[in-house]
Parts: sequence; structure tokens; C-alpha cells
Amino acid sequence: MSKIVTFGEIMLRLAPEGYLRFVQSEKFGATFGGAEANVAVSLANYGEDAVFVTKLPSHEIGQMAVNSLRKFGVDTSEIVRGGNRVGVYYCEKGASQRPSKVVYDRAYSSISEAKSDDFDWKKIFEGAKWFHVTGITPALSPDVAKITIEACKAAHELGITVSTDLNYRKKLWTREEANKTMTEVCNNVDYCIANEEDAKDVFGIEADNTDIDSGKLNREGYISVAKKLTDKFGFKGVAITLRESISANDNNWSAMLYTNGEAYFSKKYAMHIVDRVGGGDSFGAGLIYSLVNGYDAQSTIEFAVAASCLEHSIEGDVNMVSLDEVKNLAKGSGSGRVQR
Repeated sequence: MSKIVTFGEIMLRLAPEGYLRFVQSEKFGATFGGAEANVAVSLANYGEDAVFVTKLPSHEIGQMAVNSLRKFGVDTSEIVRGGNRVGVYYCEKGASQRPSKVVYDRAYSSISEAKSDDFDWKKIFEGAKWFHVTGITPALSPDVAKITIEACKAAHELGITVSTDLNYRKKLWTREEANKTMTEVCNNVDYCIANEEDAKDVFGIEADNTDIDSGKLNREGYISVAKKLTDKFGFKGVAITLRESISANDNNWSAMLYTNGEAYFSKKYAMHIVDRVGGGDSFGAGLIYSLVNGYDAQSTIEFAVAASCLEHSIEGDVNMVSLDEVKNLAKGSGSGRVQR
């Protein structure tokens, strides 16, 4: 079991029932989620010592967020308490040709108003083997961008493996802001996770002959993207998820891991989606788990994609699957037949 630290924001998710639209809904279901929190939950489910770091208010809603992590075995001892708000996001699930929609209400959340002296990274990283953060977290405020860079530098100096998911969010910051901050972050990163849009939005690097809206992907183009990212930052590995969107409900899902000058592609899954939010986070957690546990490159990418494929079948942000379920799918048991 390895100690893996993640840092970010956990939010209250409010969602209409089923496929109702916001304007149809008279009541919303309440759960919790957030990119790095989702990663921590997956890793805890796989038996790792997952530590989630954030700042939350001391009131009851803040405690609800903490409890939502504790029930999965995530270590919440490094969560700072203070401030007034838990960030909120509203999620409307898409169907057929109607895309899903997310509306944020996260301004002035406790973590967005955090300061550098809230976090003692040397203490937090004691005994840690891995640190993970996404491009969402530094987008929350200039102070949180500074904290993220400080955390990555501290982890790097301590010899801890650092990973980031670029996760560009245009509703949170501009491409220019993302480029400046994520360049500093990535200078201290070992493994980078991206999709077909992130590398272009953040660093202006894109695959040739690919139309993300039509779902047509060019495998060779992504090898070029990964190589360019590796050349720019010296990454040990670049993982790129390859989503072919047929509709909001049906996607083809696969990924590539580029490491040591070689590209490894996973098998492709034809998914019928129950809930798309958190799919990339479950992929990141699968990648981290595999690498921490010494999987070879092909096994790593197969495990990560299988984990993410399963998460798309689950309501909510977090991947509530077991290690054996992921391993069975990665080995080829994907028919969905009843297990007795």
C-alpha cells in the first residue's frame, strides 16, 4: 500500500433526476465530487493510502463533504477547515444529440480563498510516494495557482512522483492564463494526462487530421502530440484519452500511453454512458495505481481504460468499483453478463 496525495476542490453536486433538464426540475439530488477527490476515492477503493488535501468550511455542509470521502476510506486528516463556502456545481445529463451541461457556483469557496500558509507540504508529504493535481485547481484563483506550483515543487524536491491532468476548463480561466501556470506546474511533473482538446487549449499542441466533434481520431497524430509534450517538459510518460463521441450516450473509449519513446494503445470499448462526469478522473486513478504497483506500460494503459470504462456506467462522480472488477474487464470480461 502506497501513500498517494491529491490536492483540489470537492464540491456539492446538484443534479436533476435522470435525464430531466434544469428547467424541468423541482428537486435535485445532492452528492459530492471533484477531480482530485474522485481520484482519491478510486485509489482508496483499490486499497491504497489515499490522502485528499483541500480547505473546507467548519459548518455542517463542509462536514458532509468530509464524510463523503471518509466513507470510502480516504484520509481526510490534512483537510484545512475555514472559510464560508463549499463550491457547488449543477449537472444536467445529456442524451442522444443533446450534450450534458455543467453550471458552476464555486466563487468564494473556501479552497479558492486559501493561502500558502494553510498547507505545510513537507508535513503533508511525509511518507508519500505520489502526488496528483489537475489543471482545474490552479484555475480557482491566483493564490491557489501559487499553492499548486509550491506543492508540485515541494513534491519534486522530495523525490515524490508527480502527475497532473491538464483538464482545461474555459469557464474558469483563459488559455493564456492556463498556459502560463501549467507551464510552471509541468516543469515539476513526471506523468501528464490529457485528452484530444487539452493539449491544444493549454499548450497549442494538437493532432493532425483529427476532428473532435465528428469523433474521427488519428492515432499517429496523438503519438506526435505526446512526443512534443515529452520533449517540452521531459515527462516520463504522457497518457492521452481517446474519446470518439457518437452521441451523448454512446462513445468509443480508449487511450494511449507514451513512455520511453514508445506508444502503447489500449483496446477500445463501445460504451453506453450512464454518467460521464468523473470518467477522466477514474482513468487518472487507474494510471496512478498501475504505475505505483509496477505494471508494465501495456498493462498500465489497459487497467486505466478499463477502470474509466466502468466509471461511465455509474451514477455520480466517483468510481465505485473494486480492484477485481477492473482487472476482470482489463483481461477481457466485458460482455456484461450476470455474475452468479
